[in-house]
Amino acid sequence: MGILHSKIVGKGVPLLILHGYFGMGDNWKSHANKFANEGFEVHLIDQRNHGRSFHSDLFNYELLANDLLNYIQYHSIQKPHILGHSMGGKTAMLFAVKYADLLSKLVIADISPRQYPPHHHDILTALNSVDFNIQNTRKLVDSKLSELIPEMGVRQFLLKNVYRKNKEELDFRFNLKVLTANNQEVGRPLPLNTEFKGSVLFLFGSKSKYITSEDIPLIKTHFINSEMQEIINAGHWLHAENPTDFFNQTLVFLKK
Repeated sequence: MGILHSKIVGKGVPLLILHGYFGMGDNWKSHANKFANEGFEVHLIDQRNHGRSFHSDLFNYELLANDLLNYIQYHSIQKPHILGHSMGGKTAMLFAVKYADLLSKLVIADISPRQYPPHHHDILTALNSVDFNIQNTRKLVDSKLSELIPEMGVRQFLLKNVYRKNKEELDFRFNLKVLTANNQEVGRPLPLNTEFKGSVLFLFGSKSKYITSEDIPLIKTHFINSEMQEIINAGHWLHAENPTDFFNQTLVFLKK
């Protein structure tokens, strides 16, 4: 295993950003540039089996949190803020309860510490239906995915992972085989009796069901010094659907 791949933007207070399932650090480029303009050194990190980071047959939150620890130590980062979306939020939460003294503030985007049932079956089935010998252009890949994924926005997000492996062949950047085999790991809850006493902001999309009012007692059990903010007119991809409010709420919290 190597050190996670990242792109580092700006100078100043370290801010580590962890993408969600099937994502990559590049998804956060526009936010990174804005944070950099506000005095942050932003690390856009690709988690294992995603983006340009290493592929591994092993995949669970313990390993993802440990990868983050290795990354922080490798780059000699002192007390970073950590922002995690969805799967990245779960990684960030586990890291915070395990290594509380190694980070400053925590921002969790649209995910709760609870168990989530596996629910990416259509996406995984669609991705596994792609045969790059047949679907040898992005347009053909999109057409194939559209058979099971009608939402164009979801397909565009997934298509960002298609790259040219060589002159003749396309491939996905994420490790589809391992993500398919370990899909149940993505919904795992934060372990019982774990807590982080630092400042935490939970952001949730007004149209998303990933965080509901029923999650608040559990959130407060793990994160006693946490606050909740709704991002209006946004679903699960709140940072992309309402980027202005998402950025502003995050910035106010980090600068407090």
